[in-house]
Amino acid sequence: MTNKERYQRAFSTLHASNNSVTEVNMMKFAGKKKINKLLAACAVFVLVLGMTSMAYAADVGHIQRNIQLWIHGDQTNVVMEIEDGAYSYTYTDEDGQLQHRSGGGMVSGPDGQLRPATEAEIMEHLSQPEVVWKEDGTVWVYCQDQKVEITDQFDEHGVCYVQVKDSKGTLFMTIKSGSGYSTSRNSYPDPRSFN
Repeated sequence: MTNKERYQRAFSTLHASNNSVTEVNMMKFAGKKKINKLLAACAVFVLVLGMTSMAYAADVGHIQRNIQLWIHGDQTNVVMEIEDGAYSYTYTDEDGQLQHRSGGGMVSGPDGQLRPATEAEIMEHLSQPEVVWKEDGTVWVYCQDQKVEITDQFDEHGVCYVQVKDSKGTLFMTIKSGSGYSTSRNSYPDPRSFN
């Protein structure tokens, strides 16, 4: 005789009362109710979390992202928004002041139709060199991690020629005192070709 058969024979004479059986069944049912309540609470939590994410993502143009940009020769953390060809970003400058910049524009497609600039075109624009005329009278060129002071490099016509390097190679810059600059990959742009 096996152990299983011995246990069955020993306990076969015991019978539970109807009250005991009812009580055991009620305990099983109460345990299932607790599990069902817990599952319902988890489902509500997941639903609320999902709806919050959808509400945030539904406003796609206003989703902010944290990225790094080269600002005045330093890689800087910025909070940026891009929507319909326009961008805006905020960052903290070297003096701890919160700064805000924005811009954007339209691009002419192959068919001549104007369209908002894409995110890639905006990021390309933001990676271009920058010329800054400071309040102290100095003039600086910033291109990624390069900082070049060009204050004393303007000729008698108010034109300065500078070469800088970016991730794609050499950029030739022609800078006119107080009226802008132009860049080219091949040679210095003619100062008469821009204002």
